[in-house]
Amino acid sequence: MSAPEKLDAHLIEIIKWHFSSETGCPFWLEWMSKNFDPKQEIKSFGDMVKFPHFQDEWLRDLQPEVWVPNAFKGKPYNIFETGGTTGMPKQRIGWDDYKHDYSEFSTKLKDEHFPPGKHWLMMGPTGPRRLRLAVEHLANVRGSSCYFIDLDPRFVKKLISNKQFDVARQYMDHVVDQAVTILKHRKVSGLFTTPKLLEALAEKVNIFEAGIRGVFCGGTTMLPQYVRFIVEEVLEGKIGFYPTYGNTLMGLAASVPLLPEDKFSITYYAPQPRAVLRVVKPDETTQTVDYDTWGRVELTTLTKEFFMPRFLERDEALRRKPRAPYEWDGVAEVRPFGAMENKIVEGVY
Repeated sequence: MSAPEKLDAHLIEIIKWHFSSETGCPFWLEWMSKNFDPKQEIKSFGDMVKFPHFQDEWLRDLQPEVWVPNAFKGKPYNIFETGGTTGMPKQRIGWDDYKHDYSEFSTKLKDEHFPPGKHWLMMGPTGPRRLRLAVEHLANVRGSSCYFIDLDPRFVKKLISNKQFDVARQYMDHVVDQAVTILKHRKVSGLFTTPKLLEALAEKVNIFEAGIRGVFCGGTTMLPQYVRFIVEEVLEGKIGFYPTYGNTLMGLAASVPLLPEDKFSITYYAPQPRAVLRVVKPDETTQTVDYDTWGRVELTTLTKEFFMPRFLERDEALRRKPRAPYEWDGVAEVRPFGAMENKIVEGVY
């Protein structure tokens, strides 16, 4: 079965699940009563443009129980948050999706970079974020355990917005110093962090000599010249580098290994059919842009725990052609939407 056929079959199964009274959640059942019956209207992924864009306000303003599928009623759920510097953050509930997403990602890691049965260090946002449980699960899947250094990105963004750069630097040093202490006193072979924190860590300790053999980074703009700097200068070409693009609403899009002809331009591929990324025209979002052209990233999430059609991310990217082992489009050089026109605050990401 081809990738489009697999996607259509999965989509029809998910639509039936979320829009049936036995298994669906209150939000989508009520939505169906006021709009149309997707079980009748949606026959392939191409039909998804019949849905309006999913609104992030729904995840901010509504109580989480409206998203509980009737099939899961009475089963306690995790509550994960995403975004939110001020006011109410977006929240997504879940049960086992993060385990599926990261177990699948485990197959993309080479044993030489993330040797099974060793120890990892995560230097990144924990607290209410899915990432903390997800990274620990990924380590566990590979027979490893994980140390954690906490990070509050909302605090950093607030400091930078207020132009309190000296305090932001102090907080960054505080986080990095904790990681240095762990690396000096514990045997760690794998590292998860953001590129800016990785760069700051490398200024204080030789990462390779500290035992790190694999690094995966996520959560920020990584333009080709910055990727080159990370690979050649920070990691000195000796440590496996795994850039990732993910969030609480999608899961994890893995990057394909860099080839010389990529010129350090990173392309990510969504975990289809559980999530689908399109790069669309900002002023006509039913249409995708041409390959190697900039557009806005649109995400559709398709799991039994969570159905989210056509969510416009606050990101833009280049649309890239399928590349082995992926049979679907990728997104490249992801950056905040409008980054060329506006000053974007990314903080430690």
